[in-house]
Amino acid sequence: MSEYQVSQAKSQVIARSRVNRQAGRLRESQVYAVLRVVGLIFFTFITLFPLYTIVTTAIKPLQDVQSTFHWIPSRITFAPFGDIWQTVPLARYFLNSIIISGAATLISVAIAILAGYALSRYRFTGRRVFSLVVLSTQMFPGILFLLPLFIIFINIQQTIGVQLYGSYLGLIITYLTFSLPVAIWMLSGYFDSLPLGLEEAASIDGASSLGTLMRIIIPLSLPGIIAVAIYSFMTAWNELLFASILTSAATRTLSVGLQGYATQSNVYWNQLMAASIVVSIPIVIAFLALQKYMVQGLTSGAVK
Repeated sequence: MSEYQVSQAKSQVIARSRVNRQAGRLRESQVYAVLRVVGLIFFTFITLFPLYTIVTTAIKPLQDVQSTFHWIPSRITFAPFGDIWQTVPLARYFLNSIIISGAATLISVAIAILAGYALSRYRFTGRRVFSLVVLSTQMFPGILFLLPLFIIFINIQQTIGVQLYGSYLGLIITYLTFSLPVAIWMLSGYFDSLPLGLEEAASIDGASSLGTLMRIIIPLSLPGIIAVAIYSFMTAWNELLFASILTSAATRTLSVGLQGYATQSNVYWNQLMAASIVVSIPIVIAFLALQKYMVQGLTSGAVK
């Protein structure tokens, strides 16, 4: 066999191996595509099935809800969306949740801006320890703080007469203990991503540290601040454990008030699902309107 024939044979072997590799990759990509579609369909079903159940239950009469489950409601009624306001004082619970969540959010954002900026820009003794202590509070379960907070509130009321148990102020302070550490950590990382040159230029122009923060840093940090505000608001809006213990009938929030649809004699499932939809609407609207800021605020500063 001549050298030319040997080289031709080698070329054919190499070409066949390339074709086989390409065919193998094609089969692998096709299998991966099928598995990806099947996985997406499965997880989509898992996600949407509870939502579908909530919506269909909310538009069924109570008798149909308590009978055999049917995928498609045989009778549709929107009466539960009107009855939810009479069965329990839902409007009062709505107002309480807005006041408590809004106040906790505003205070948390205000303190987190100042503390996060100080951690990001100033070097002081105990700075690293303070950062570790702030984050370490998230390591413990919330129920661990329930009894100490309850005892502290009662002792404060008996000692100086300030009522924290069963009041707006007590629950706002409680929510700050959970949202504030995360808010400080998030904004500190966001401030770290901003160039120091902006503050140096402002300092040359005669701006004070507070003026630089208010006029330059805060406007540039709006995505991070909005992300912190959404996190703080959602934490307070959805919280149940502390609200069920530290509130009274006058300060009860939505998460606790929804339990009122379950009485000793009956459970109004259709009204409970309708109220759950109504309660979720403010959070869903706020998240959809501000989601781009939420994503930008959470990712900015992650890589320095």
